[in-house]
Amino acid sequence: MKEAVTAQTLNKKSRRFGNKAAGAFRTISEVASELNVPQHVLRFWETRFTQIKPMKRGGGRRYYRPEDIALLIQIRSLLYEDGYTIKGVQKLFRDGGLKKQLSQRSFVSKDMVPETIPAEAKSAADIVGIEAERRDELQGILKELISLRKLLGEA
Repeated sequence: MKEAVTAQTLNKKSRRFGNKAAGAFRTISEVASELNVPQHVLRFWETRFTQIKPMKRGGGRRYYRPEDIALLIQIRSLLYEDGYTIKGVQKLFRDGGLKKQLSQRSFVSKDMVPETIPAEAKSAADIVGIEAERRDELQGILKELISLRKLLGEA
């Protein structure tokens, strides 16, 4: 299983590669490598999150500050590990709830929980090509998720 990318693991990688200090500016290729995302994804995130402001030198070469990298780590975590959409993360920024969400690590948002469960998801018995034992396991998980959704609605 892949290691979660955090500021701590980023610093470990920096020390392991021995190329720059933790507080040094990094190029897009270094950041992309350390976050395990393609460079074009970082450029895309810059268009969607105005909070990411790498310094640009002649020729348009980007240099990411440590605070930019910390922000990218948070965005990556929300998108890839916690299942947020771009719009969901933007909403967290807009509402000022990102710091609160990150401190509590409680990443449940209305955007993530559907108001109604689609009819096809109400029963795992209709799933074709899955063994009966696995289907029963999925049905149990679905029941747990439905009960958790009800609890979240009451909270």
